[in-house]
Amino acid sequence: MKLATYKDGSRDGQLVVVSRDLSMAHYATGIATRLQQVLDDWNFLSPQLQDLYQALNQGKARHAFAFDPALCMAPLPRAYQWADGSAYLNHVELVRKARGAEVPESVYTEPLMYQGGSDDFLGPCDDIVVASEDFGIDFEAEIAVITGDVPMGASPDEALEGIRLVMLANDVSLRHLIPAELAKGFSFFQSKPATAFSPVAVTPDELGTAWQGGRVHLALQSTWNGKKVGLCDAGPEMQFHFGQLISHVCKTRNVRAGTVVGSGTVSNKDGSHGYSCIAEKRAIETLEHGAPKTEFMRHGDTIRIEMKGLDGQSMCGAIEQKVAPFR
Repeated sequence: MKLATYKDGSRDGQLVVVSRDLSMAHYATGIATRLQQVLDDWNFLSPQLQDLYQALNQGKARHAFAFDPALCMAPLPRAYQWADGSAYLNHVELVRKARGAEVPESVYTEPLMYQGGSDDFLGPCDDIVVASEDFGIDFEAEIAVITGDVPMGASPDEALEGIRLVMLANDVSLRHLIPAELAKGFSFFQSKPATAFSPVAVTPDELGTAWQGGRVHLALQSTWNGKKVGLCDAGPEMQFHFGQLISHVCKTRNVRAGTVVGSGTVSNKDGSHGYSCIAEKRAIETLEHGAPKTEFMRHGDTIRIEMKGLDGQSMCGAIEQKVAPFR
């Protein structure tokens, strides 16, 4: 099934069920008003939502209405935890090589991960508000999952069973703030503003055969200022699948329902697939020409991130954002 959250003036919005083709929607009010409620009681509530989803797809839902992504918050507008990995090692290798840094051997055996802010997620059409262009504004096209409860010490296979929903993410980075933060020996903070998510989150079964081994075997498209810059295959080059990422998170603690885990920037060794973040393009330019040529985003720029399913239809809807100054 496919779920979204409509804006209603509250912090957590109103849960809606969305048709498979993303054309129609229906409020889930009689079952649950917020997605977190469903995640907390998944086994009881999700079958009821599935019934509504089937009725919606069959044209039998009595109070269906046209779905509008512009009215959406993030599917889970605020979460108990947002942990973002870096599972595509081509991205890690390129960025580090461009700045003359070695890639530690541990990166190939244990996921890189940081914990971002989860109290203020952006909707798919919300502006990316940044005070200054000098911060080095960059998009990062990713895949993310929302979990149920996963106990401490869960194996990767056990962690896979905890995945409830799949969605897309734009994990915005302020590249010029990153070096000073990392130099302090901790991690990202000010360099990672609010993350945006696709209008719709889908259960893994909606992916069909594209969901294999905890990976999404589909292409993730990034369009910057109307120009397609990336069509990256999200499947084969994901070094650590989502079960491994979640298992890494819960090595020493429980993971609770409503945790969001990201894949990191989707990246391919074959440069013909383009790029899912500007930093990667700049890294390639630095390695080839000695200096980057591509500028980071500026106020007024737009970014669109979308993934199409095996049937050619949009899987989760598109993230469509504009960079705006802080007022």
